[in-house]
Amino acid sequence: MNLLMILAALSGAMAVAAGAFGAHGASGAAADWLKTGGHYQLIHAVAALVAIRMEARVAAWLFVGGGFVFATTLYLMAIGAPRWLGAVTPIGGALLIGGWLWLAWRARG
Repeated sequence: MNLLMILAALSGAMAVAAGAFGAHGASGAAADWLKTGGHYQLIHAVAALVAIRMEARVAAWLFVGGGFVFATTLYLMAIGAPRWLGAVTPIGGALLIGGWLWLAWRARG
């Protein structure tokens, strides 16, 4: 059982659910936060699966972890959590950027 692959797949499922709720069950800023979180999380779930295939596990962990932090803070604000959580969101973004940089480093040949 590959924990990282399972987490990437669950991250993709979570992203689709959040994006759907943002498109059909929310309005205003909440809908935007759900759509943005879902978009970023889904892209990085797929990126994590690619990184696993490239044997770049550090990048995959950064994608899964960063996607979770980035998107979850937005999801929580969308359902009423305090807005100060928005200050945590960029930490997830930094992890995502780190994943892309690690992947580039790993792919350099």
